[in-house]
Amino acid sequence: MTEQRQFYVLYLTRFVGSLGFVMLTTLLPDFIDELGATGLVVGLFVTALSVGRTVAVVPLGWAADRYDKRTILLVSLVLSTAAYAMFAFVDTSATFVVARTLQGLGIVGVGLVVLALVGQFASAGERANQIGKLNSWRMAAGIAGSLGVGIASTVLGVGPMMATLVALYVMATVAVWLFVPTDETSTGFAFFDLALNDRILTITTFRAQYAVAVTLVRKWVPIFVGVSAAQGGLALSTFAVGAVVAAEKFTNMLAQPYTGSLSDEYGRALFVFVGGGCYGLVALVVPFAPEIGSILNVSLTLPQIGTLPPAFFIAVVLNGLLGIADSIREPASMALFADEGAGSGITSSFGIRGLVWRPGAILAPLLGGYLMSAFGMDWVFFAGALAAFSGILVFYGVLSVRHGKRALYQW
Repeated sequence: MTEQRQFYVLYLTRFVGSLGFVMLTTLLPDFIDELGATGLVVGLFVTALSVGRTVAVVPLGWAADRYDKRTILLVSLVLSTAAYAMFAFVDTSATFVVARTLQGLGIVGVGLVVLALVGQFASAGERANQIGKLNSWRMAAGIAGSLGVGIASTVLGVGPMMATLVALYVMATVAVWLFVPTDETSTGFAFFDLALNDRILTITTFRAQYAVAVTLVRKWVPIFVGVSAAQGGLALSTFAVGAVVAAEKFTNMLAQPYTGSLSDEYGRALFVFVGGGCYGLVALVVPFAPEIGSILNVSLTLPQIGTLPPAFFIAVVLNGLLGIADSIREPASMALFADEGAGSGITSSFGIRGLVWRPGAILAPLLGGYLMSAFGMDWVFFAGALAAFSGILVFYGVLSVRHGKRALYQW
């Protein structure tokens, strides 16, 4: 029971950390309007979070592996608590930028160290299952945030919402302090050694490309659902956009513990390969939601919302399938990094995993905007599918050459 309790505390902490991120993402337009921010200042509002997240990865990864992970997690929780408390009182753009930077530091600390602790506490035979459960709590926070924050902000206002979030952070901090044991492992600066690790280099050939696929598809699904038909979208309501986005998080949340358990039993690499391939296949179909919907011809009229056309239901199903596809890949991929970092620098291993993702996540939106304007919305999803297929094929090729033809089933 003691071992399970520490996992539950870490799940709760991950939920709170993700909820804070989603809440501020949802409330960002309100802060922009309230502070009268325009142009470059709005860019700073977005960039400040990215700066905090980027600069924190390497030092936090080193400190967590070198010293006590529990202590680093507690410090990260305190930073996050201070950031969200600041958001309740911001009255200038400069204060908001400072709060966003602190938020970015805290997000990296909480997310990275919680993941490292779960990977470290779990045995090799249950690692992907435990990571899948952790990710399910992260998805649950995304659902609660994306569907609930808009209503709560109207009823409560920003101040009470931030006070509630601060209270949740305090509760998580106390729970970590009481129930998560100190970390007695200690390693040196493992980033460089792990960056040259043969298995990590192999999985990186997939992950660097898959970042482009996921960023394009995940960012453009809500755009596709909400923008006008003239721009290639479905022109549906805000409710419809929220429901479609929530579908991906919901299926991902339900499936990850199960798919993680299967990858523990049958091998990590195979699940990375299959999950990436399935993601690409579903991405190819997304642009055809209106045509598929016209064949099924199912619609629904709701009070205060209006009529939901057939394409809405197809979009919900397809985005739900994207969630299932990603659930096949994600816990297996995370467990591979945990396996390689266990004993030598597990936080650094996850830090490398995060850094590998960043170039694709930064450049893919620029590519998507270009494709949307030059060739049309459909090509954004086709490019996302191509990146997924390219990722799994290169991964399989490198895996076979460097580790043998049976490595896909043996990792």
